[in-house]
Amino acid sequence: MEFDNDRKIHPAYKTEIVFWIMLVLLCPVISLVSNFWFLPAFFIALLFISLLLFPAYLLYAKFIVPNFLFERKYVWFTVLSTGVFFFIQLFTVGIHQFILQFSLRPQEEFYLLYAPRTLFRDGMWTLVNMFLCLTFAHYKKSIDEHELIINLQKDNTLYRLKYLQSQLNPHFLFNTLNSIYSLSLQKSDQAPDVIIKLADIMRYLIYECNEQKIPLNKEIEFIENYIEIEKIRYKAEVKFTVEGNTEGVMIEPFLFIAFIENGFKHAMNDDCKEPFIYITIKINENQIVLNVINNTNIDLETQSKRLNGSGIKNSRSLLEILYPESHALNIIQTDIQQNQKSGLRFKNARERLQIFYPDAHTLDAILNNNAFTVSLVVNSHA
Repeated sequence: MEFDNDRKIHPAYKTEIVFWIMLVLLCPVISLVSNFWFLPAFFIALLFISLLLFPAYLLYAKFIVPNFLFERKYVWFTVLSTGVFFFIQLFTVGIHQFILQFSLRPQEEFYLLYAPRTLFRDGMWTLVNMFLCLTFAHYKKSIDEHELIINLQKDNTLYRLKYLQSQLNPHFLFNTLNSIYSLSLQKSDQAPDVIIKLADIMRYLIYECNEQKIPLNKEIEFIENYIEIEKIRYKAEVKFTVEGNTEGVMIEPFLFIAFIENGFKHAMNDDCKEPFIYITIKINENQIVLNVINNTNIDLETQSKRLNGSGIKNSRSLLEILYPESHALNIIQTDIQQNQKSGLRFKNARERLQIFYPDAHTLDAILNNNAFTVSLVVNSHA
């Protein structure tokens, strides 16, 4: 692929090649079928004439129309179009006189002889071909503009992604540094281990997550390091499991971490004697499912407001960019009895996702009086 001032120069479109082939063959084929079906050898002469005229039509479609008609230089366009028309007419007469020097059949000589009927016929063909060139130039212009818009949209999406991910990085590092600060105040012997984990995380942030998609294994390793840091800092029941085959699966970096951070924030900021966080990543044939369940004693209204934190907002924006046609965010507030199991709640949530969003990416947050559940489903082939 070539570039001109950072703009891609595409090779000729297949449609364009087909158009020019049809333009070259149009007059010879129709003339042969209508007048010389019994003299197929004369097709070679007609094709020869059409090929010699081809550069003039190419110049008209590729240079004159774009640089004068599309630039609204209508007077010059009219003058040049008239000039092209008469040039083709004169050139056609010259080619006919050249071919007439050879031994031809009477029907062939009659077709090529200089006469008013010949000038009218060739003039009509010239006007038809110039009109086809003009029409195709408009078509190609619309295709080029559409492709330019798509490329600009892709660039805009990429820049938005980089911006949002750059916001997630310092947000995560801020929380991690808070963890190290807390351990240092406690003079904990575990602080060196946390610093080593942070070094691994920094390596991931700087060197391994600069691509649009990365291997899921790298993201899982990153999540494991984050969880290990939080487990050292807090005393809580933390379970992280990965189900399914992760080999070859690609995912956008930082797609999961905000929801996991949110789980720790809810569980550890509440006055709960036995905090718990259960995190599961499940890889199916076409989907990746993240489940985060944690305890909470905060009332439903406060829980709902917490969903508007910067980490969740940025992740929601990322999802809207990466899956614009296949994501939904639902907040369901329920008053479930204390003795009802979280497993049953999550089973109901998953069944609801499968019913309403069988082929989509969905994000559900289920708020109740004793647990906070987030379920994120993404299409692994998106």
